[in-house]
Amino acid sequence: MDHQRAKLKRQLRRRHHVRRNILGTAERPRLTVFRSSKHIYAQLIDDLNGVTVVAASSGGKVAGKAYGGNVKAAVAVGKKLAEAAKTKGISKAAFDRGHYRYHGRIKALADAAREGGLQF
Repeated sequence: MDHQRAKLKRQLRRRHHVRRNILGTAERPRLTVFRSSKHIYAQLIDDLNGVTVVAASSGGKVAGKAYGGNVKAAVAVGKKLAEAAKTKGISKAAFDRGHYRYHGRIKALADAAREGGLQF
């Protein structure tokens, strides 16, 4: 088995291990995070209805950031997501880190979302 396939298998196993206990509802959606090398993305997802309630990212025209692969961009995305969630009337979320370790950009996004008013 080549290295990339083995890495993908480990990531999927970790992701399923984390998501096994997390379910997003309308009152408490799942806050999922995707991290690429250049940007970071976050969504609040209602799994029961299969709907993305709120989304924020460091990429795209709306973000206004040239580079989103650092902690500063992750903090901005966390704050933006918390503000958007407040406008939708959401105050609680279930944090889903996926297969990423809880440190660095992932931790910065989560802390900024907590400061913005989300509870998880």
